[in-house]
Amino acid sequence: MPRATLSSGIELEYATTGDSSNPPLLVVNGYTSQLISWQRGYIEQLVAQGLFVIQFDNRDVGLSTKLHGQHVSPGAVLTAVLKGEPLPAVPYTLSDMAADGIGLLDHLGIDRAVVGGMSQGGFLSLRVALTAPERVRALILLDTQAGTEDHEVVPAYEGMRDTWLAAGPVDELVGAIAGLIISDPDESAVWIAKWKQRPNDFIQQPFATLMSRDDVTGRLGEITCPAIVVHGTEDVSISMDKAETLAAGLSGCDGVVKVGGAHAANLTNPGPVNDALLAFLADLPD
Repeated sequence: MPRATLSSGIELEYATTGDSSNPPLLVVNGYTSQLISWQRGYIEQLVAQGLFVIQFDNRDVGLSTKLHGQHVSPGAVLTAVLKGEPLPAVPYTLSDMAADGIGLLDHLGIDRAVVGGMSQGGFLSLRVALTAPERVRALILLDTQAGTEDHEVVPAYEGMRDTWLAAGPVDELVGAIAGLIISDPDESAVWIAKWKQRPNDFIQQPFATLMSRDDVTGRLGEITCPAIVVHGTEDVSISMDKAETLAAGLSGCDGVVKVGGAHAANLTNPGPVNDALLAFLADLPD
């Protein structure tokens, strides 16, 4: 696969599918997932819709640039936010990662694209639209939100991270995580096998960046492009009320498209998710 060197020095592994003369769609991955994680049939459906699909590995994931960051406590970050105090330093932010996506569009000579992703991919897509609204034709937001993690769940997430770093992806831990994200035994087994092939510390820096993100709910009114918000009705990682807040804050969104499934509803219940996305894309103005 090709590799793009950005002006920041970050190198991104990427892949393109379809005719480059067609309207582009930048697909942004979720937390620690690689570009190869997207179902091939899903990408082909998008290409059949007449799109030029661009996928990439985020920094610190897959074959893109690996950075050695510093440990940061998500609890300390959220406490600082609640008290209005300066945030602890993190080596890079979600806005830096969003700039990577914009840099990839620059590398490919693309002025404007549909941008979308699931979970953290949605966090990044929102920040692409906030950073460079003229570059975003439309937004696709799957099982995501505009806010930060609820303060009361942070200790549990930190405990999962600490166990992973110390003991690796032990069965009890990865079973619990797969239950939260996927909630499907067959799909969970596939993802657990992938997680067990990775080094224990691959989650450390992405986790710090994910958990130290800022709340952009108050800025949603700055985003005026068409948007679709799709959310699993059994998603316990990001509750439905947060999806509804997101959709309500986007002037170009007609509300939440609710589908059966957990956090990765696009993976476990792809039919209605894909139908909603394809209908949305077909109706986009030029």
